[in-house]
Amino acid sequence: MFLSPRSLPSRLPALLLALGLSGCGAIAALDDASTPLEIYELQTPPIQPSAARGRLELVVEPPIASGALSTERIMIRPAPLQAQYLPEVRWSDEAPAMLQTLLVRSLSETGAFASVGRAPLGAQGDYALLGELTDFQAQGAEGVAAVRIRIMLRLVRERDASVVAARTFEVTEPAADTETDTLVAAFDRGTSRILAEVLPWVVGATRGGA
Repeated sequence: MFLSPRSLPSRLPALLLALGLSGCGAIAALDDASTPLEIYELQTPPIQPSAARGRLELVVEPPIASGALSTERIMIRPAPLQAQYLPEVRWSDEAPAMLQTLLVRSLSETGAFASVGRAPLGAQGDYALLGELTDFQAQGAEGVAAVRIRIMLRLVRERDASVVAARTFEVTEPAADTETDTLVAAFDRGTSRILAEVLPWVVGATRGGA
């Protein structure tokens, strides 16, 4: 609708007010988007190095995961079929990438391999570790909580693409309450427990299938 010259002066304050309110809404939205989030990062546990350094090269692929887990947000399930995220906090990376980093660092620190990385140094590595992350969340409500982690791993020999070993690792780590720091500490303990099982399994499987 076009405004006539006579109606413009009377309507101008209302138009300016509407534009002002719209601008305030946009600024408020920008403020919310720019609010800094607390960042949490999980650590590798203390690792006892192998007595003799290995000669094999291991490539650790990022585990595949559902869209709900492929995020930097920290998931909590108040009910089995309900997924939410803790407000104002996030992981340092998407959950699958963070697990990949922990695996690369931990397997490197064992000294059981000549190289552990996200990609082969040459045209092809000796082994590849593939995974699927199916659980990586806190669960519970009303102050009772636990962290559940479940990852399925396959060790593949690169020269013939054969699966040398496959295993599912899972832990449930209790948390005293649903406070963010308490839950993150439970995630840290849970991943340490997973890694304590994964490392000797990978080392033993590569040596047995070499």
